[in-house]
Amino acid sequence: MSINIGDKAPDFTLATDGGGSLTLSKLKGKPVVLYFYPKDDTSGCTAEACGFRDSLPDYGATGATVIGVSKDSVASHDKFKKKYELPFALASDSAGEVVEKYGVWVEKSMYGRKYMGIDRSTFLIDKDGVVRGVWHKVKVGGHVAEVLKAARAL
Repeated sequence: MSINIGDKAPDFTLATDGGGSLTLSKLKGKPVVLYFYPKDDTSGCTAEACGFRDSLPDYGATGATVIGVSKDSVASHDKFKKKYELPFALASDSAGEVVEKYGVWVEKSMYGRKYMGIDRSTFLIDKDGVVRGVWHKVKVGGHVAEVLKAARAL
């Protein structure tokens, strides 16, 4: 399954850091930046999370809520969030249902070995729950600014 621009964003409820939970449809009325990343506290994922952290005031000016999603546990998210002072929700998709819904659970290859993992991807969802931007195979450098530009245009 893949999600394209113009599609209704699939709803979900996931556990978040700090013992909370988040339901996408409850955020209706404000834009959402939903980014999927492979693993807490790895170099690329840390750089991406810190990029969103550092740009959060700019995202706030657009009214957008930033949410990070990986298959890591809530406990892992708690440590990651505290270590890097991340001021946005990290949601745990430990069952893998949301990464499947969004089409970001893909076959990957490293050193000739094939395995399943999360394709670093971002979805920009408008206030009505419609996907307005999709980025797959994200390269971290410049990505946060590119998504911000799209969020400002909503």
